[in-house]
Amino acid sequence: MAPNGGRHSLLSGLLDPAPQTSKKPAPKRKYRRCKSAPTAEYVPPQVNGTGSLPPSVSILGKLHPSFRQVATFLAVYLGVGTICFYFIRHQIKGKKTNGILDAIYFCIVTMTTVGYGDLVPNSVPTKLLACAFVFTGMALIGLILTKAADYLVEKQERLTVKALHQLHMDGQREILEEIEPNRVRHKCFVVLIVLLVLMITGTIFLCSVENLDFVDAFYCVCSTITTLGYGDKSFSTKAGRVFAIVWILTSTICLAQFFLYLAELKTESRRRSLVKWVLTRRMTNVDLEAADLDDDGVVSVAEFIIYKLREMDKISQEDISLVIEEFEDLDVDQSGTLSVSDIMLAQSS
Repeated sequence: MAPNGGRHSLLSGLLDPAPQTSKKPAPKRKYRRCKSAPTAEYVPPQVNGTGSLPPSVSILGKLHPSFRQVATFLAVYLGVGTICFYFIRHQIKGKKTNGILDAIYFCIVTMTTVGYGDLVPNSVPTKLLACAFVFTGMALIGLILTKAADYLVEKQERLTVKALHQLHMDGQREILEEIEPNRVRHKCFVVLIVLLVLMITGTIFLCSVENLDFVDAFYCVCSTITTLGYGDKSFSTKAGRVFAIVWILTSTICLAQFFLYLAELKTESRRRSLVKWVLTRRMTNVDLEAADLDDDGVVSVAEFIIYKLREMDKISQEDISLVIEEFEDLDVDQSGTLSVSDIMLAQSS
């Protein structure tokens, strides 16, 4: 890469808008998508002239295979666990109802680490098997947390923004830009609503089916979803364990996801505070010297952007050095710019 001049050409080429001299409407930009770019940045063509939003093929096509993967893993886990614990059911002591139902119920209680104590292993093989299933189940819960909640939240975000801005927005790019700042907040809100519904449902069910009073029912719900599981109150009837198979799995995962999003929201808030501080503080001569990457005495728009991104911790000096190094490898003629001939020569060499 040529000294100073070449690097300055690289930086200034990032953002150099030309003054608008004509009042004619500017043509729509054509975005070229790199193979490594995320699918969310792709803007699909509109199918009609009404400005309606085309279906989000990338989201559905991306997430549905993940759901199938989660469902497959969960089915295998419950299937293998049910078979194993059913055949050794006589080595499990506690309150029993039905062999197969108790085996599934024991799998769920083990997987979610609730551990009521109403069914417990009573031999060496069952204890070792329970140890293996609890670690496998926790890993599976982590997979479910990532896939299920993200799909629901992203679907809700797109439907909400489309309803509010369907007359003003003309593409998927604008929708993504609209929802990005509030993505984590939306996730927290949706998961919190689902969690409250699950807690109310579990309390009502325990009062009506397990014949617990309201305080004991609420106490059992809280000890279950937090995986505390004292064991003094649990699902002891056949109908209760059928309900618990679905409810315990859903509620414990939902609570874990809610705390995860709270931590993410706190991190996002701190990041935004840092960005706000960087954008509002006064620039000094020292800052200008640090921003002048090509040492030509002036700071271009591209250099200023790179400097601010470094201050926001969005990129590091190592990232910049790696990108410049790649550019220099591609810039075969050392002109400070890239052309088709440079790419062809770099690939051939």
